[in-house]
Amino acid sequence: MKQHWDIFCKVVDNYGDIGVAWRLARQLVAEHGLAVRLWVDNLQAFTPLCPEADPRLARQWQAGVQVRHWAPKWVATDMPAVVIEAFGCKLPPGYVTALHAQAGRTLWLNLEYLSAEAWVGGCHGLPSHGGPGYQKSFFFPGFRPDTGGLLRERDLLAQRRGFQAAERAAFLARLGVAPAEGALLCSLFAYENPGLAAWLQAMASGACPVHLLVPQGRIQGELAAWLGEVPQVGQPYRRGALAVQPLPFVAQSDYDRLLWACDFNAVRGEDSFVRAQWAGRPLLWHIYPQEEDAHRIKLEAFLELYLAGLDAPARQALGGLHRAWNFGGNMGLAWQGLVAHRAELTAHAEHWCASLAARPDLATALVQFYRNWL
Repeated sequence: MKQHWDIFCKVVDNYGDIGVAWRLARQLVAEHGLAVRLWVDNLQAFTPLCPEADPRLARQWQAGVQVRHWAPKWVATDMPAVVIEAFGCKLPPGYVTALHAQAGRTLWLNLEYLSAEAWVGGCHGLPSHGGPGYQKSFFFPGFRPDTGGLLRERDLLAQRRGFQAAERAAFLARLGVAPAEGALLCSLFAYENPGLAAWLQAMASGACPVHLLVPQGRIQGELAAWLGEVPQVGQPYRRGALAVQPLPFVAQSDYDRLLWACDFNAVRGEDSFVRAQWAGRPLLWHIYPQEEDAHRIKLEAFLELYLAGLDAPARQALGGLHRAWNFGGNMGLAWQGLVAHRAELTAHAEHWCASLAARPDLATALVQFYRNWL
C-alpha cells in the first residue's frame, strides 16, 4: 500500500503558492511513489496551471494526484503519514482535532517560504510542537546546504538541454513567436511595477533588438498604458528596437519551456523565480512586496549568493537592475549596463544552475526527513 501524504495550500499570490504545491505533489507521486492529496481552497486559480482540471469538482485525479477542494466547512477524512502545511496556511481545526485523536502519529511539516537569508539554516528542521497524534516541524527550502533545497524533478536539466538542442524552434512556432535575427528573446512575468514604462522605453531605444514575451498577468494594465492600446494576445507590437508580444497564460510545463527558450527572464514571487534558475539564463526577480520593506532584506540575501563569482562590473549591472526594478531607480540605465555584460551573465547563470543541482532537491529532502523522523 502506498504511503499517504496530504498537502494543504491556500491561494494568496494567485500562482506562486499553488504553483509550488502542485509541482511538489506531482513529484512526490511520480518519483517517490506516494499517494498524495492536494487540498486547494481556490480551484479557479489552480486550473490555469492544470488546464485539464475541473474547478467545479470537489475531488478529482490529475497527474496521479488526488486534488481536493478545501471547502470552508470541513468534512472528516482519514489521517496521513505526513501532512504539509504550505506557507503557514493553517490547517482546518477539524483536521487538527483528528490529528490529536488518532491512534497513530503523523509528521506535520510547516513548509516555509523560500529565503536565502543565513538564519534559515539554523531553523530548518527544528521541531515546533507536538501532540498525542503528531509532531510538527519547520521545513525551509533554500539555496544553502543546511536547508531543504529547491524543487527540481529528477530529469529536469536533461529535459532542458534536449529542448534547447532540438525543440526550441518548434515550441516558439507553436506559440506564434518569430523573433528577428539576432534579437534578444526575453520573457516578462511580474507584479504591477511603475518602472515598466522606463524599461520598455530603454529597450525600444536601445541598440540591441529585443523580442519581449509577456504571458497574461498583473502587468497587463501598465503594458497597455505604455503601448497606448489594449494588446491582443499573440500580436507583436513594434516600438523601435523592441517587439512586445503578449502570450496566453500557459500550463506549468509550457511555462518551463518558455523560460528555457528565452535568453533572459523576468520573473516574480517564488515558483517562476526557482524555475528561471533551472533555465540557466540570466534573470530579473520581482520579489513579492512585504510590510516594512522585509522583502528588501530577502532580495539582498539572494543577490549576495547569486552574484558571487561575477566580476565587479557584471555584479553591479545585474544587482543594479534588480534594485531599480524592485525599489525604484533608473531602469533605462540599469538595462543598458546589463546588456553590456550579457555573455558573462549567461555563463554565470549556467554555473549557478549546476551548483544548485549538485544538492538534493526539495521533494527528496522531505522524504528523507520523514524517514529520519521515524
